[in-house]
Amino acid sequence: MKIINFILAACICVSLSSCDLVKPEGIVNPNVDEDTYLNTPNAMETWVNGTEKSFAQAVGTFCLHTEIMTDNYFNNYTRESKVFDIPQLLYTDPDIATLQRYVGNLRESADYGIDKVQKHDTNTTRPQLFKLYYIKAYSYILAGENFRALPVTTGGEPKTWNEQLQLALQTLDKALEYAESDTDKAFIHTLKARSYYRLGDADKAIEEAQSSLNLSDNFIVQVTFDGDNGISNAMQDDIWGTMYQPLPRLDFLDPKYFQLTSTDQKPICIAKAEENYLILAEADLAKSRLSDAKSRLAKLISLVKTRPIQHNLNDQLEGRYNGGFKHYPNSADYVVAASKDDAYRTGLVLDRRAPNLISVPTVSGTSVTEDMVRACTTVDSALELTYLMRQEIFIAEGRRLADLGIRLPISEVEAAGKPSSAPYTQALIPAFIPLEQGMDAFDMDDTTHRVTIRYNMNRVIVENKATEYVAPFFNKP
Repeated sequence: MKIINFILAACICVSLSSCDLVKPEGIVNPNVDEDTYLNTPNAMETWVNGTEKSFAQAVGTFCLHTEIMTDNYFNNYTRESKVFDIPQLLYTDPDIATLQRYVGNLRESADYGIDKVQKHDTNTTRPQLFKLYYIKAYSYILAGENFRALPVTTGGEPKTWNEQLQLALQTLDKALEYAESDTDKAFIHTLKARSYYRLGDADKAIEEAQSSLNLSDNFIVQVTFDGDNGISNAMQDDIWGTMYQPLPRLDFLDPKYFQLTSTDQKPICIAKAEENYLILAEADLAKSRLSDAKSRLAKLISLVKTRPIQHNLNDQLEGRYNGGFKHYPNSADYVVAASKDDAYRTGLVLDRRAPNLISVPTVSGTSVTEDMVRACTTVDSALELTYLMRQEIFIAEGRRLADLGIRLPISEVEAAGKPSSAPYTQALIPAFIPLEQGMDAFDMDDTTHRVTIRYNMNRVIVENKATEYVAPFFNKP
């Protein structure tokens, strides 16, 4: 695959409006070659613009596909994959190839800007290099959190998920050299904490998470989209419409992305201060410091309460059914239990029927209260709440798959002709993951207005915390 040539063409086509690649009479030249492009004024600005566009689309597409592989969302229509909900994750699936291609394209695009464009454009700025380095690092994070292994060079041998995260850490160190604001630095330290967290290195994760909070205890970094120019949030379309339905206990958080005008496209968080509190709380629990963990979670709840909420949102067309495969609760009369062994809770399902308007969090939300945190008397009970908060705070951000320990296979196209890829052509789905759409299953009684989720996956995570797949601070290699 000629990834660099593909990206070069794409970036030039997307970004012509912000550069000078035009003939004197104002007609765009369709035959600009690489040398011409590299010697054009503001070549780096154009390249970074195109790379940022690809980055936003990659993040949106990862959300679109990975969220339905988990217990967060069920694809209630046929437009997107109907096997990811099972989850059936085959290396022949073109959607898995698409996700892998995004990882490779981001890495190659960032490298081309750093290694090639920078040498030709003397106007290259530190913020531009900062963006390219963190996008490259994020490509490794996407690979390390979601795949069993992927190559890190075009046509190269596969590198395992933990090797990908080590490369992310090395690249984040380079990005940190170009970070200028406290928010930029907090952002990079959070991505480092996230990488160390997944690697199970509690001490390093604690150090990075605390460094981030010392710089900013409420920062948010998002990728943005441009509806005026057709750069869309892929996840928004399916959750603002009626295609994806959230697990009923997550109904109050949906839709995180919605459309108020014909071109309105909501951003997606790629890092926020909440993650550092979650990492620190889990590290405390792994060290049996229950009181400290509860204090962290209480502070986290206070932060979540400060995050923006969209009030008076008209979601009356949703209906939670509208001819889909499964009927979902659509009234606040319904109470929801996380499993048959859990108590029924109110307030988890919103009433979207006319004339009601709803309020939904746009950055972070949680159903966990200070009283629930105070009531925890064991490490396991607090750990379950921590994972519930991770699920709720990161919903629709493509983060749940890694928490469940599920990893995607290397794609058939990449594996072809590489014997070293053979061990990674099967998805990793831990034995404790319910199959046949079990993670999305629930029983609903329209008479009593009770909804009972089949599996409380946060408890399943806790019950399996000693395995190599989940709760990385609790298991040792």
